[in-house]
Amino acid sequence: MATITDLDNPTTDGRSFLFVLGSSRAEGNTEILARTAAEQLPARVSRRWVDLSRLTLPDFQDGRHEGGETVGGEAEETLRRATLEATDVVIASPLYWYTFSAQTKRYLDYWSGWLSSPDSDFKATMAGRTLWGVTAMADREESVADGLVTTMNNTAAYMGMRFGGMLFGNGSRPGQVRDDLDALDRARTFFTRPAAPIARFSHELQAA
Repeated sequence: MATITDLDNPTTDGRSFLFVLGSSRAEGNTEILARTAAEQLPARVSRRWVDLSRLTLPDFQDGRHEGGETVGGEAEETLRRATLEATDVVIASPLYWYTFSAQTKRYLDYWSGWLSSPDSDFKATMAGRTLWGVTAMADREESVADGLVTTMNNTAAYMGMRFGGMLFGNGSRPGQVRDDLDALDRARTFFTRPAAPIARFSHELQAA
């Protein structure tokens, strides 16, 4: 059965954060960083957590052009509903080979299926909402994660979403990110920044 943590609180000010954990390690550095940032949200803002490693979600099979659909069962439907109900989607994935983890990539692959489902309003519903990223990595040079940042930005641009930016932390061994005091400080103000504009592809920005 799909497991998504209930809302941290029953009240809301109209915003609902979905934290999508994409690590293969429970309570890893990326999750620690994401939870540190989440703790700073006002109590009235609702939060949901989903650990992709705990979902029985098969690899995405693209049947869009053959008239078929990928069926992920209860896990997929629970994840789809949680995504649609969120005003803010926070993808928390460690940097694996300079991009997302396999679990996180599978989650985004399912977006392709949700976009093409009969009578789908997935793209229209997500437009204007905000996509955020949190990642812990062994390297202290943030530029090594440019591929991940580009994927996040372009995903938001395609969906007509806002890209709230990336929260970076340094950590490889379990719990090591707690030693990155700068990252913890950034986490405490990460979600307080002004609303981001609708994301744009780099070629759109160059043509403007």
